[in-house]
Amino acid sequence: MRPDPRVLLAALALDLALGEPPERVHPVVWTGRLVSLLERRAPSGRRVELLWGALLAAAAALVPALSALVALRLPLPRLLVEAYLLKCCLSWRALEEAALGVVRPLEAGGLGEAREALRFLVSRDRSGLDRSLVAAAAVESLAENLGDGFVAPLLFYAAGGLPAAALHRGANTADAMVGYRGRHEYLGKASAWLDDLLNLLPARLSALLIVAASGRRSGAALAVALREHRKTASPNAGWPMAAAAGGLGLVLRKPGHYAIGAGREPEPRDVRRAISLCRRAAALAALGAVLLCRFREVGR
Repeated sequence: MRPDPRVLLAALALDLALGEPPERVHPVVWTGRLVSLLERRAPSGRRVELLWGALLAAAAALVPALSALVALRLPLPRLLVEAYLLKCCLSWRALEEAALGVVRPLEAGGLGEAREALRFLVSRDRSGLDRSLVAAAAVESLAENLGDGFVAPLLFYAAGGLPAAALHRGANTADAMVGYRGRHEYLGKASAWLDDLLNLLPARLSALLIVAASGRRSGAALAVALREHRKTASPNAGWPMAAAAGGLGLVLRKPGHYAIGAGREPEPRDVRRAISLCRRAAALAALGAVLLCRFREVGR
């Protein structure tokens, strides 16, 4: 299925105007339920968990992709259906709202409320985080999820149409739910490996977009990204996180794991700065994706 720039623009407009649809009509939620069902039925034993995990990863990626192919063949308005399904594969408004949900109580002195709101962005233990570490976690998540939740779906859509975008979102959903975690340690390995593979290019592209969006600090953003992207356990997350640290002049710290950047410790206001930075990077990504779709359309 060839990408259509009109579909992409409509999907972006839906995201900005409406945000996330209700769970009962959200395809990503349906994928999550499939993953949960397969996780509950997972057998015990290292080898069989690895095999079951590979089945889970394949199902989470292929079922949405095949469903997208079927949906596009239904006797329904093609542009509206495709735009809605593509919007469900990407999300900027929800990410920004989640970050604002952290920074508002943080600015008002409500550390406990900010820690609670942070659960929509990170899965780590938040109970011992101070104001600076809460702000750092929000900035990190903004940068990382810019790639996973926005740049990657745009790139996959521009490259392979709606089925490709749906495949990426399904794989990313499986990784978020079971990747390397939970009572089945080996169950999530395949999902994590697949998600790492699919996000190799989008993560690096996200870093470059953050560099471009950093204005006069673009040089620092690029330098930190090149120098410190390996500090995270993920082969991908460190790229946009390090670019954001350099672009904002901050050190992003996860105690016991890493400290990225050479600037000052984050303050609540830096979350708003990160939102603005990532918003500019997202706009560049959207523009690039529309132009790529248009180029492919003209080249037919």
